[in-house]
Amino acid sequence: MDAVKENLAIEVRGLRKAYGSTVAVDGLDLAVPRGEVFALLGPNGAGKTTTVEILEGFRRADAGEIRVLGTDPRAATAEWRSRVGIVLQSTGEFEELTVAEVVHHFARYYGGADDPDKVIDRVGLTGKRDARAEKLSGGQKRRLDVALGIIGRPELLFLDEPTTGFDPEARREFWELIRGLAAAGTTILLTTHYLDEAEALADRVGVIAKGRMVALAAPADLGDRRTATATVSWQGPNGTESERTHTPTAVVNALAERFGGEVPGLTVSRPTLEDVYLAMIGKEEAA
Repeated sequence: MDAVKENLAIEVRGLRKAYGSTVAVDGLDLAVPRGEVFALLGPNGAGKTTTVEILEGFRRADAGEIRVLGTDPRAATAEWRSRVGIVLQSTGEFEELTVAEVVHHFARYYGGADDPDKVIDRVGLTGKRDARAEKLSGGQKRRLDVALGIIGRPELLFLDEPTTGFDPEARREFWELIRGLAAAGTTILLTTHYLDEAEALADRVGVIAKGRMVALAAPADLGDRRTATATVSWQGPNGTESERTHTPTAVVNALAERFGGEVPGLTVSRPTLEDVYLAMIGKEEAA
């Protein structure tokens, strides 16, 4: 195995999956290096859930080459599964148990499990360790889900819509938890419908539409965002004025000279990740 392949947590070539006459995944290619946070984006029915379930070993592909931590999930062993953490949209099966009981119970499934009490601290549930799962808030239940996903010290963590239903404060607290996991070297693949979440967390994003990968780039580079037409706006004598330009610096310099220094109400904006994503999806669905 060459050095490039050894550095890949996920390698997929020509992945295909159909349900009868409906093609869910159509020749998808993907490579995720170890240590990367990768966000998979796409509308409902695009094929992202099927793709992730195949990578997790829950579903079998019809065709394609698949390697996750160097192993084909179709031939996964218990040793391989111990290296992979999975956080589903909701577990909801341990309502009568306390946080400590649930995490300690799951730790017994792994020969090299992390310290359950340290994991409880790590996910921010120290003050809730003796609370029953049914009494936790939505954000706290999600933290418990993550605790169960990381108790086995996984090299690779799958997160499925991790902050659905969170309020803004809980979402940002959860983001800090994910950043901490990534900083510790965990490879993370997440699916999300929140574009700001993908931009805040992901090193790269992939956009799936109709079972195909239609774009793959760092969030700031998706759809050539860095070089897209910018809009320069400012407050003129009669209200807000703006100009669309490929040379915003030149426009700002001209405005500064015109106003003799600071330009009132100055903003420079390019298309957001959401703008680019929606344009891509719209184009693919219209094709």
